Amino acid sequence: MVAEGNLVFGAWLIVVAGLFDALDGFMARMANATSEFGIELDSISDVVSFGVAPGFLLYTFILHELAIIGIILSALPPVCGAIRLARFNIDTKHVELDFYRGLPIPVQAAMISALYLTFNNRMDWFAGFEHGFLSFIIPVVILLSFLMVSTIPFDKIPRFDKDSIKKYKNRLILFFVYILVIAIFQDIGLMIVFTFFILKGLVIGAIVFWKRAFTDDTEPLEVPI
Repeated sequence: MVAEGNLVFGAWLIVVAGLFDALDGFMARMANATSEFGIELDSISDVVSFGVAPGFLLYTFILHELAIIGIILSALPPVCGAIRLARFNIDTKHVELDFYRGLPIPVQAAMISALYLTFNNRMDWFAGFEHGFLSFIIPVVILLSFLMVSTIPFDKIPRFDKDSIKKYKNRLILFFVYILVIAIFQDIGLMIVFTFFILKGLVIGAIVFWKRAFTDDTEPLEVPI
């Protein structure tokens, strides 16, 4: 769709892919069809849907104006996303955490889609910047890519089983609030939800860093949502 010039539909397809990605593990567990092969295939799919596709969207939309620099910037989402997924696959073989280490690649992709859907018809908002929208999108792309390879904790969608629902009730409620906000406000809703999700992770990450650096508390941080 992006290659054919239908960037809006392409951006929404990336968001829809994120929804399916949130459900595929749940469906695999319901069908008792989990496997090492499925895990690796899922990661390859994630690199394409949430790394290559958003990078191509960015390049087609605006980064092509920067020639080789634009190609490098557009490559950051798939490259950093692949690194993040490889680390995730290794981590899950040793211990299952109740949070994500680093920004999940689908969230990064959804945020890029949200930026395009929200601002592609509002480019005049950035007229005050020296290079217009480029002055805004370049640091955002670099930040999102860095967050994927960071170790900052971000919320993980709990499993929909009795124990997880009881333990992570607030997190599940917040997850459904996210869906409701997106359904009501659409492109603006995407911006609100994923901006909040990222900022929440950064705040929690800052608290964890402070506790480990300046206190004697070495226990993992427990957060209500």
